[in-house]
Amino acid sequence: MGLAGILGGMTNEFALLAETARDVCYTGLLPRVRRAEVATLDGRVSALVWGDGPEVTFLHGAALNAHTWDSTILPLRRPALAIDLPGHGDSEWRADFHYAPRTIAPAVAAAVETLAADRPQVLVGQSLGGLLAVAVAGLRPDLVAGLVLVDVSPGLRPEDAQQVRSFLSGPLVFESRAQVAELAVAAGIAGPGPALDRGVLFNTRVRADGKVIFKHHFGSPPAGAAAPGRPRYADLWAVLEAATVPVLLIRATHGYLPPDVVAEFAARVPKARIEEVDSRHNVQEHRPVELAGLIAAFMAR
Repeated sequence: MGLAGILGGMTNEFALLAETARDVCYTGLLPRVRRAEVATLDGRVSALVWGDGPEVTFLHGAALNAHTWDSTILPLRRPALAIDLPGHGDSEWRADFHYAPRTIAPAVAAAVETLAADRPQVLVGQSLGGLLAVAVAGLRPDLVAGLVLVDVSPGLRPEDAQQVRSFLSGPLVFESRAQVAELAVAAGIAGPGPALDRGVLFNTRVRADGKVIFKHHFGSPPAGAAAPGRPRYADLWAVLEAATVPVLLIRATHGYLPPDVVAEFAARVPKARIEEVDSRHNVQEHRPVELAGLIAAFMAR
């Protein structure tokens, strides 16, 4: 079933998996994927479990959801866990509207502990998910076998990610999903195409009046809540500097990490590997096969 045929409402969230597989030239039987939920002290966390006995856990960026990783997990061909961060996808929203990495790390760590079958995970996080991966490593190092940070660093400055911050504080009600996709392209988050269209489908819903709104909490902020800002993440440097597990930073050449921020990362985490991908910020959607190859090589080492 193609995207155009299900825009009115999707009854099976995995209906587009075959289409995604064709986009990334995946061959063979499609892997088994199921949705799982974990009740935590900070609210219910929902996730996608790919296969049995996850080896790698994926944490998405702000205003995305676990399905953003579909195109990367397929070519990776490893058992995986992709989590809907609190306030995103099918996970519970926080009453306090606080989604900083250290705030949501306990709930995510609890989900990993429950769903990863006691196996330390390579945590792959993009944007906010990358900072969250570092926070989880600081909170529960026993759960972490390695860190892959995709186009993010604790040294990222507010102005470096101004486009995505403007996107999150921009319009919250849209005439169509196509309008959402156009704004995402303009913000430099992703490139146009089927992957972005699927991402928008998974990340929005249609109201009774026909208007399109986001599924994530940032799209329906509590009355009087301030637009999502960027707290300082400098306290996460200490976790990376003391890390005993392998670390990989993947920079998108058309993303949000300027050369001086990457240089700071290299100086502060000298044992980390740094790779570049010719991609926009959402590497997992723009260059998923290349990203999967870098993750596979990292895990093999």
